[in-house]
Amino acid sequence: EVQLVEFGGGLLQPGGSWRLSCAAPGSTFVDYAIGWFPQAPGKEREGVSCISSSDGSTAYADSVSGRFTISRDSAKNTTFLQMNSLNSEDTAIYYCTLSSARGRGWDYWGQGTQVTVSS
Repeated sequence: EVQLVEFGGGLLQPGGSWRLSCAAPGSTFVDYAIGWFPQAPGKEREGVSCISSSDGSTAYADSVSGRFTISRDSAKNTTFLQMNSLNSEDTAIYYCTLSSARGRGWDYWGQGTQVTVSS
């Protein structure tokens, strides 16, 4: 059973930067993807970024394009989400998720980490 663990949530200042981490210890999948899905209060979970393990290709939602950067450390089975120019609309529980094979849905989820952007 794959477990995903998010790290790095907290209370952040508007305009600031922060980095979230998602660890997948014990994961042995070869061709997989990791995504970040924040869930804002009263809203559905919505994907903002993902990265492919096979070629490192990335994708971003318009709401975070140019502000957020997803990256990974394959040796440590860890994926990062660098968040810049934070604003109150980024406040959410951030979940990381893993798709274990090409064409599959998101079949593993972390427990989420709270990010609150407020002055």
